[in-house]
Amino acid sequence: MRKKRITKRKFLSGFIAVTMILALVRCIFPQIAETPQQDGIKEEENGMTEEELKQELAEIDRHIDSITDNNTGKESGRFFDGKHPILSVPSYKEEFPDSNALQLTAAEHFGVSPVSNRLDAEQRKNDLVYIGSNPYFFVKELTASIPYLIPRASILLQDIGKNFFDSLQVKQISLHKIIVTSVLRSKEDVAKLRTHNRNATENSCHLYGTTFDISYTKFVTVSNPDALPRREVQNDTLKFVLSEVLRDLRNQQRCYVKYEVKQSCYHITVR
Repeated sequence: MRKKRITKRKFLSGFIAVTMILALVRCIFPQIAETPQQDGIKEEENGMTEEELKQELAEIDRHIDSITDNNTGKESGRFFDGKHPILSVPSYKEEFPDSNALQLTAAEHFGVSPVSNRLDAEQRKNDLVYIGSNPYFFVKELTASIPYLIPRASILLQDIGKNFFDSLQVKQISLHKIIVTSVLRSKEDVAKLRTHNRNATENSCHLYGTTFDISYTKFVTVSNPDALPRREVQNDTLKFVLSEVLRDLRNQQRCYVKYEVKQSCYHITVR
């Protein structure tokens, strides 16, 4: 029996005919072309939309990453997003130019009348508050001043310490306290200071309870016996962060700040 040969023309004609038939069937019965749904599920699966499912998976990934960081001894990335570099300020003298004369005017306006001695300060309970070392700052042993400030200045000092903590945490730097080196000076303190320091002024901003000094070369490390060992931090790094904190508060018009070179401190008066 002789086999029929399928020519190229016959194959193309047959292919076109079949294609046209299928297209006609699809037009008459469009439901044939729809993708079958499984158990009536379209966008939702187990009561969750596709977007909600993606968010849930992302949350699980973050949780796994945090567990991995803790197990490998790294600091958790929960509070640290890597978007907070340490920039410091362009120039200390330009950013903190507030002169002693300017600060003295503010001190005389907002502060108390000068106290005679420590006993006098302790009796001014309505005007002055005692400031001792606390979780946010450390008061060094004072030899030429006493730890008292007007309430507004005390709140400012507290906020500086707290904001410094927050900045260190955001920048993934080990926690440190700022050190307060000078606070309220009584008339008695000023008289003693002038006997061996010619630069000490008789009418100091520190007489009015509005002014305090913070070191920018020394800080106190906050240690936790149960925590992982903290990496070493250079004082310059801490100085940079503190300068950012003070610049922000000064820009908010909460204080005057002078960068003291010889005393290695920030001289600060509340506004």
